Amino acid sequence: MSIETELKLHISAEHLSKLKRHPFVRAITSGRARTQKLTSIYYDTPDLTLRRHAMALRLRNVGKQWIQTLKGGGQVSAGLHQRNEWEAPVPSERLDFDVLKGCGGKLPRGVRHHLRPVFITDFSRNIRLVEYEGAQIELCMDSGEIRAGHQSYPISEVELELKSGEPRQLFKLAMALLDIVPMRVEHTSKAEYGYRLCSASKPSVKKGGFSPLHSDQSVSDALRSLIADCLSHVQSNVPGVLLRTDAEYLHQVRVGLRRLRVVLAVALRYRPDVELASLREQVSELCVGLGRSREWDVFVTQTLPPICARFPEHEGLQEIARASERTRKQQHTTIDMHLASPDFQRMLLRLGAWMHSELIDISPISLKSFVSSSLNKRHKDVVNCRERLRAKDKVQLHRLRIACKKLRYFIEMFDSLLDREKSKTYLDVLADLQDVLGRFNDHAVAQRLAGTLESKVRHDVISLIHETLEQDIDELDAGFSRAWKHFAKLKACWE
Repeated sequence: MSIETELKLHISAEHLSKLKRHPFVRAITSGRARTQKLTSIYYDTPDLTLRRHAMALRLRNVGKQWIQTLKGGGQVSAGLHQRNEWEAPVPSERLDFDVLKGCGGKLPRGVRHHLRPVFITDFSRNIRLVEYEGAQIELCMDSGEIRAGHQSYPISEVELELKSGEPRQLFKLAMALLDIVPMRVEHTSKAEYGYRLCSASKPSVKKGGFSPLHSDQSVSDALRSLIADCLSHVQSNVPGVLLRTDAEYLHQVRVGLRRLRVVLAVALRYRPDVELASLREQVSELCVGLGRSREWDVFVTQTLPPICARFPEHEGLQEIARASERTRKQQHTTIDMHLASPDFQRMLLRLGAWMHSELIDISPISLKSFVSSSLNKRHKDVVNCRERLRAKDKVQLHRLRIACKKLRYFIEMFDSLLDREKSKTYLDVLADLQDVLGRFNDHAVAQRLAGTLESKVRHDVISLIHETLEQDIDELDAGFSRAWKHFAKLKACWE
């Protein structure tokens, strides 16, 4: 078994052609470039058992030879694909299970006699061995298609596979190539695209989660794992945002970036780092833009509809709704531009390079102690914000909401190190408190956004919106009092 380590980048056919001819690529190429025609047949059972086991089995035709490959396990971290691979030549265009067994590959029980071709990848690969900052990297430029029945999907990508050196060198080379042509870090493998074709399944929104941590891990390793999870959450949803197939994609990108900002802040407090500080600032700026977009989403889809329903014949309200929708679309266009920009891709690559650099723990503190002190601090921040709160103080309510959100993120990040039952109870009560604070915030934001639409002709209708919103304040106050009483009785779930 070997471990394949590669970085995949999506590129347009036009820019792929330009990259092949560029002097920089020629300058770092060792020896002659070569081109291969590669046709691969992927196998699975009718109910796609291998896919469910995160495995892929293929026969690939390379010239006059057939190569059998089983891939499984591994991970995708910051766009870096690392997978276990069992590969060996076979005599003909037939699966050979003796060869697979001989090289250490093992299929799930009971699938052997049910395997059949499910899709084909057919592409031309331009291959170069490059020397870059002391690393040997295979630079592959692929162009072709994936076929499943009558369906097809284009292939146009760059693969950087590490032959010797450190993974961070892949990210550095990718950034150098990004200076030449636009590219996008590719989170999805050719096999996954093929499976989507043959199963007629569509990409789905990915909700974020955190990998289990272990108490014997170093703090640096734990933080690196959390950053990787946040990046995976963001990257898996960005394509859906750009295709505008479902508004939930954008929401998940917002959540992923907010979590990433929090983890980066924790990492910086633990271990100051100039590059990481710069990256956190860029993430924070993006979060501000995403926050503005969310404000208009809530205003248009949640705040205005019930008000318009109460006054269905009010032309002024209908005009405000139309004007707000236009502003909302403008905000979405701005976000799309940011997420599709080379700057965003460079930020992802810089984060990947940082994550795969050697990080040495500079403090002897154990992960358990680090988690306990961090959660105590976050809990204290919440209590302090509550103590400073005066009736209907919008600024302090906002600070309390942010403190609660950060506390929840911390518990979710380190949940695998806590008592699950206690943390669930704690999170449920905290979620109720956050919900009320979130409604306070939406109310304050709605007042502010309505104010930005003010004009002489709209004065009366804006006043009507303000008056209607004010009617909910007493109910929100009562809800907050109840939620805080429940939270104040909680015992820490991390002690």
